[in-house]
Amino acid sequence: MDDFLASLEPWMGIGATTFLVAMGANVLRPRDIKWFRQLRRPRWLTFEKLIPLIWTIVFVCGAWSAYIVWKHDPGTSQTWAWMAFYLLLEIVTVTFSPALLWSRSLKLGTFIGGTGFVIALILAIAVLSVSVWASLLLLPYLLWSPIGTYTTWKMKQLNPGDA
Repeated sequence: MDDFLASLEPWMGIGATTFLVAMGANVLRPRDIKWFRQLRRPRWLTFEKLIPLIWTIVFVCGAWSAYIVWKHDPGTSQTWAWMAFYLLLEIVTVTFSPALLWSRSLKLGTFIGGTGFVIALILAIAVLSVSVWASLLLLPYLLWSPIGTYTTWKMKQLNPGDA
């Protein structure tokens, strides 16, 4: 088993970790999805069907960013700390849907979305010293996260009983 793990390329480990953690966002109950679907949405929210594709792009870019950081100085304690920060960002991000749906709290969803943005901003600034490309690959997160957070906040206003 140790030989197998040693033979894995870093992108495989980063990709597999990203994929497995992202699957955590799918721990949803049908009754919660039904609740979410009945909520009022802003009229300008015409791109809702594209959200899974957008998040897929965001996660791929984040994983690619992590790979660049790993390849810069593989296996060092500093690099492992960066990987932990990337993992924290992904966990916060995938917590959004289950937390919002299980709690039925758009306020909690807005908070988690904002927290993810702050973590991504800190990470993007921090890895800039390692690689400009690693930092730029976090730009899709930094652009999309505020849109999702604002949308959730706006839905909170449109559905005050479900805030």
